[in-house]
Amino acid sequence: MYHKMGGWSVFVTCCVWAILLVALFGDSLASAPEFDPYKVLGVSRHASQAEIKKVYKRLAREWHPDKNKSPGAEDMFIKITKSYEILSNEERRANYDRFGQMDENQNFARAPQGFRHYHDSFYFDESFFHFPRTSRDFTDSKHLLHYNQYMNEVLPDSFKRPYLIKITSEWCFTCIHIEPIWKDTVLELEPLGIGIGVVDIGYERQLANHLGAHRTPSILGLINGKVTFFHYAVVREHLRQFVESLLPQKLVEKVTDSSYLEYLNSWHEENKPRVLMFDVASNIPLLYKLTAFAYKDYVRFGYVDMGLTETSEVVQRFNINTYAPTMLLFKENTDKPADVIQARGMKKQILDEFVSNNRFLLVPRLVNQKLFDELCPVKQFHRRRKYCVLLVTGEGEQFVSVNEAFFDFASSNTKEVLRFAYVYQRQQQPLCDTLLKKDDTTPPQVILLERRSATGRVLYRTVTGGWNGSDDDKHRLHEQLEILQRDPSYLTHDAMLPELNNEFASMFLIQWMNTAYDYLAQFYFDLLYSNWREMMPVLSLIFSALFILFGTVIIQAFSDAGEDKPAKQKATDSPKTAESSPGQESTSSRPPKKNFVEVTELTDITYMSNLVRLKPGHINVVLILTDASKQVLLRKFAKEVYSFSGSQTLHYSFLNVDKHSQWMDSLMEAAPDARPSDCLDEEEEEEESTSNKSDYTGHVLALNGHKKYFCIFRPVFTGEEAECSRWSDEDAASKASRSRSSSRQKATTLEIHHKLDRLGLWMERLMEGTLPRHYVSSWPGLDTITPQK
Repeated sequence: MYHKMGGWSVFVTCCVWAILLVALFGDSLASAPEFDPYKVLGVSRHASQAEIKKVYKRLAREWHPDKNKSPGAEDMFIKITKSYEILSNEERRANYDRFGQMDENQNFARAPQGFRHYHDSFYFDESFFHFPRTSRDFTDSKHLLHYNQYMNEVLPDSFKRPYLIKITSEWCFTCIHIEPIWKDTVLELEPLGIGIGVVDIGYERQLANHLGAHRTPSILGLINGKVTFFHYAVVREHLRQFVESLLPQKLVEKVTDSSYLEYLNSWHEENKPRVLMFDVASNIPLLYKLTAFAYKDYVRFGYVDMGLTETSEVVQRFNINTYAPTMLLFKENTDKPADVIQARGMKKQILDEFVSNNRFLLVPRLVNQKLFDELCPVKQFHRRRKYCVLLVTGEGEQFVSVNEAFFDFASSNTKEVLRFAYVYQRQQQPLCDTLLKKDDTTPPQVILLERRSATGRVLYRTVTGGWNGSDDDKHRLHEQLEILQRDPSYLTHDAMLPELNNEFASMFLIQWMNTAYDYLAQFYFDLLYSNWREMMPVLSLIFSALFILFGTVIIQAFSDAGEDKPAKQKATDSPKTAESSPGQESTSSRPPKKNFVEVTELTDITYMSNLVRLKPGHINVVLILTDASKQVLLRKFAKEVYSFSGSQTLHYSFLNVDKHSQWMDSLMEAAPDARPSDCLDEEEEEEESTSNKSDYTGHVLALNGHKKYFCIFRPVFTGEEAECSRWSDEDAASKASRSRSSSRQKATTLEIHHKLDRLGLWMERLMEGTLPRHYVSSWPGLDTITPQK
């Protein structure tokens, strides 16, 4: 009986405490403020993405903790960032508009509507109950990555510095345990120049799948576009070692007394300045390795450990102070450094400025197009002219004195407006033939040139009298340089230079072996540490390749065996059959040509294989059409390109602009020179700019996915004989007005049919290689701009 009364008293006590809690905190719980991203940004619910982005940039600058020192600036900045994350994504914005206020830890993209009223009725203050909060702090908010940002900024930047990326989510309670270690690691590595990124798998599922991250928390490294997962205990030292292991092994060469002369004198072979860092440490500092990786294409880096007895000679040779780290930069003169820096605390900004200002030799050799573009940039303004003084010479012993004399002349003429360089005729034969053919001269010759366009157009002049390195030659060159700086019209010749050969490019077999080694190493590493979910794509690819290989062999074996019988039967056919069909005799010895053209549609699935990953030398001819013109244009397209279907390097596709309306606009924005500006007058350009609706029906593109250029065919409307570029001066205005009036009307079947009348002639010019090429930096994505239905 006492036991029952005791249990009843406990129950009554719990009820009393519950009533007291509701009485004390009911008002505050019910009146908890809701988080409204529209109110935080101060925009209406019907605001466009452009308005939201504009307001976000203004508020972010205003409330950024680095600029705003008020106590609530950091909290306000986090609210602004979170509001923009919700409203800048159409899916998240639609879910918020549908479900209303959501808890910051709730995945509102999958929240059932039935729980909304329950959540609105009870608001739990985590600060009172001391529940762990998984909301991201300011450090993570600053480093959040989005898919477009990763593809356009982070991925290209990974070829200059490594990235450390954390995969997390707001529901990941395990992520709380690594937060202090992650924050300390970021504070240590970010000042060194290592990129930091955070991916919220709940918001950026597409980016997480692209990286191959399916679990939280996960940490991965990114360098040279390659992703490597971290599989060890999350400790600061392990993370630092992981980032250091991502860097190439032979990035910095250790130099001693026996090797420093060979190291310094090898500048001629690699065509790069040499940097020597002196420090008392057995391990090369990570900051120095990161600097070497950032400038690996320009400068060669070496390290001297002053604590070893094997380095005393080189330390004494250059009179190095052993109490502070010292960096020496050598160019052509290996006896005396071109620049010196010494500091107890080396900073990234100091090293970057030191190396960047000395990343070229005094007289470098042009070994690739990238180096030529940087040494001799295109003129932007009249006062920023850059003249390139180029010596065309050879590699033999008879050219040694000539080259040294040119170097001596460049050493005494260090004006910023002049850039000196030389080129070997045997290594860059097309370039030298273009520059020397007008004057019909042979090397050695000095050429003064100025670049006028990025496509290769230059103005140049060959220095009279040649170049033998004598004092008269130096005096003559000095006089002509003075004339050039006073009168830019002194350059009389005009030419289009070909692209330079990459002299240091490795052979295809070596590149293939290095790529195969990387794939095998990554496969072995994933096999040890990854789960089967991550391994399934790799295994599927391997088994698919084996199936296709053995399947092809088996089918070929059966087909060869089956072809013997028809051959014997054809041999015994009567002469009457051969006479009645003479074409059979000519085609019996080779495979028959297809009597149709295979035309595939460019979709989200076939876009990568038919364009982006197209083999070198292959071209995809793409027809632009709509649902209304599909049948007519495809029939005409197949008829026009049928005679070219025997080529193994041409592929044929079509793109439906009704499904992918923005792809052509994005492509034209990437290559402005492809716009038909010559065919439009000012009035028509104003009409197109206001409507922003270009009709690309009937256009044909020849896309070279490997070299990233395209050729464009513009249709001939209503079957007229001449294109706009061939109109005469008298009837140009009348024909232009007729084409504009006809384009405003609905195209008939006959007009659409005639749009491809001149496609056959255009295909002939495409095969000859005489069509103008429009280059793009990258192909626009098809999946990201496809409107969702």
